[in-house]
Amino acid sequence: MSESKGVLQGFKEFLMRGNVIELAVAVVVGAAFTNIVNAVVKGIINPLVGALGSQNLDHYQSCLTATCATDPKTGAFTDGIYILWGSVLSAALTFLITAAVVYFLMILPINKWKERQAARKPAEEAPLGPTEIELLTEIRDALIAQRGGTRPVPSGTIGIQKTHE
Repeated sequence: MSESKGVLQGFKEFLMRGNVIELAVAVVVGAAFTNIVNAVVKGIINPLVGALGSQNLDHYQSCLTATCATDPKTGAFTDGIYILWGSVLSAALTFLITAAVVYFLMILPINKWKERQAARKPAEEAPLGPTEIELLTEIRDALIAQRGGTRPVPSGTIGIQKTHE
């Protein structure tokens, strides 16, 4: 009983992870988006291509054999070997349109928004090095120590300390 409870608990945790839920939402949105892209291809792209020939890209084909025949009523292939390059062209156009729309309408604006959010955050301050006065004090102390072992001036004071002999 405890093993099945552990399995069910693990399954519940798996489903409740953010990335699984986000993936499910992405699939649903992607399916709806596919309908939009297909409408754009059928309503805009195919008529533009149709200005050059047939509006249905599936009619673009080439025959590989010397004798090719189709049934005039149904358009079905009766003889020969055909390459349906119009269908491939249609699928490629659909893919390119989908990729362009996803990039320009989704990815690019999100990246710009992330850049603006990152620019609004204060930059992490790097650890500050010693100040100019601290460096000068160290140099002064080192020079005094080289001259004869006299004691250095306490930090924070300005001036030269005279040695006691």
